Amino acid sequence: MSTREEINSDFYGQYDEDGRLERSRHGQLEYFITMNYIHRYAAKGSKVLEVGAGTGRYSVALAKEGMDVAAVELVESNLAVLREKSRGLRNLSAYRGDAVNLGFADNSFDLTLFFGPMYHLYEKDEVNCAIDEAIRVTKPGGVMMFAYISVYAIMYANYLYGNWRAGLEENFTEDYKVKHFKEQLFTGYDVTEFERLFEDKPVDRLATAAIDGILEPIEKRPDFSLSDEDFKSFAEWSLVFAEKRELLGLANHGLVICRKRG
Repeated sequence: MSTREEINSDFYGQYDEDGRLERSRHGQLEYFITMNYIHRYAAKGSKVLEVGAGTGRYSVALAKEGMDVAAVELVESNLAVLREKSRGLRNLSAYRGDAVNLGFADNSFDLTLFFGPMYHLYEKDEVNCAIDEAIRVTKPGGVMMFAYISVYAIMYANYLYGNWRAGLEENFTEDYKVKHFKEQLFTGYDVTEFERLFEDKPVDRLATAAIDGILEPIEKRPDFSLSDEDFKSFAEWSLVFAEKRELLGLANHGLVICRKRG
């Protein structure tokens, strides 16, 4: 059977993540809200670690703002693009590595970002190991941001096209418990289920936020229209209400934000 690394490499070797963040409205909203949260906790000179950095959309932007960035990426093709995009940025270092085994010293970073790894970790031991690694390398009092995918948004976005029962089988047990296994590629969480991963960790949860709203399934409609002016208004509205509990499960991507005790 293929390994987790092989499955991810096959997918991301053919996927344009930069294009999603830059050209789709849901990707633009995700980037806008995520950067707003980053700026609440980090500024020029902050030491930032991004794990699962992809092709560097966030890492490069933060380095250009004057932050000291270490970017870790598992997929070789993504890493090659990241290194090319960061050429000349002396305050950005790119490494190949895995979220479950970070090669950094304890208490090294002011802000640690996990914007992709939790989508692709399926075994409880690996999930806990990744969270523990993020905590270990973050300074006491530092902040960590963990992105997750809502299992309900996965259903709404992907399984209302004559394939609903296939989606149920893929993502839920017969008694509607959420399933996690590597052949899913992207594994989704119930929001409360994801928050509970941090309950016994030496962190305080600061917020849970929706970062792309309901745009992903809606954007597929042929009558979808959101002008630049309306998008600006919608993005600002979405940021204000990003932490509304009743909106969290509708967003495809969310963030759990924690502070390391110290």
